[in-house]
Amino acid sequence: MPYPVAVTVDPPAGPRNRLTAAFRLLLAIPHFLLVGGVGLSLVWPGHRNAIWSVGGNDGLLGGVALILAVVSWFTLVLAGEHIVAIRQFTVFVLRWRTRAVAYAMLLADPYPPFGDAPYPAVLEVAEAALPRRRLTVLFRLFLAIPQLIVLGFVMIAWWITAIISWLVIVIAGSHPAGLQAFGTGCLRWMIRVEAYLLLLVDEYPPFSLQ
Repeated sequence: MPYPVAVTVDPPAGPRNRLTAAFRLLLAIPHFLLVGGVGLSLVWPGHRNAIWSVGGNDGLLGGVALILAVVSWFTLVLAGEHIVAIRQFTVFVLRWRTRAVAYAMLLADPYPPFGDAPYPAVLEVAEAALPRRRLTVLFRLFLAIPQLIVLGFVMIAWWITAIISWLVIVIAGSHPAGLQAFGTGCLRWMIRVEAYLLLLVDEYPPFSLQ
């Protein structure tokens, strides 16, 4: 059975854009400020700093999504209900974040839209199965710890391969298919874990790049 959070990236056709690749992280800063950087962080309400971080920040809209996830935790645990508007906003932010990270990590060349618009990096989130699993919601942060530990190492490997990709694209104007596929898999894993933490799904994310 496929996981209810799916991320697909259409590889760029033809030569890569060397100029934008050379300055990719700088160009992505406006998106980082809004929806977060390349990584994942776990924040406990009342703490100024992340308890667990593997390289990202949450951005303005991402911070709002985190606050709303706390609200959703209460509504789900107490009533088994995920407020529709909160769910829609969270999916919107996560779609935007998927596009921004794909651009920053050299998986796509077009500049990401500010908001929703067609883009080579696509996130699809299926509606959560009902009834919601209140027990897994109650202990969601603890259940996610194994994922966060493994994902931390995956993100380190992704950054290393992204640096290699950056050098290859800037020098040769091409991106090896293996590096593109690995980066897409890392993005897919990261977004699935974030969707799980943000209470969009109850199914436990697979330990997989596929």
